[in-house]
Amino acid sequence: MPRSVNAVASRARRKKVLKLAKGNFGSRGNVWTVAKNTVEKGLTYAYRDRKNKKRTFRSLWIVRINAAARSNGMTYSEFMGKLSAKGIMLNRKVLADLAMNNPKAFEKLVQTVK
Repeated sequence: MPRSVNAVASRARRKKVLKLAKGNFGSRGNVWTVAKNTVEKGLTYAYRDRKNKKRTFRSLWIVRINAAARSNGMTYSEFMGKLSAKGIMLNRKVLADLAMNNPKAFEKLVQTVK
């Protein structure tokens, strides 16, 4: 019995990878073996950086809160400690947004915890 190779599925699989590799420079976008490696590495980076994005944003929020708290005469750690002691449950994302877009409300919040 002759060997059966499912050419339809193989071609579809290759086309899917080559579509993902579209836009890469030179052979990375159109040579199967090179494109496969490029796409695999790219997907690995994408997975890793979805996790790193969360870290980056958290640190950005902390920097913004710290700057706003210091301009109101308080350090970040002092501010966050007093917030939790008072039972004010606002997350860093909301606090950073307040600090950037509504400084008056943030200042009122600092006066509340002082």
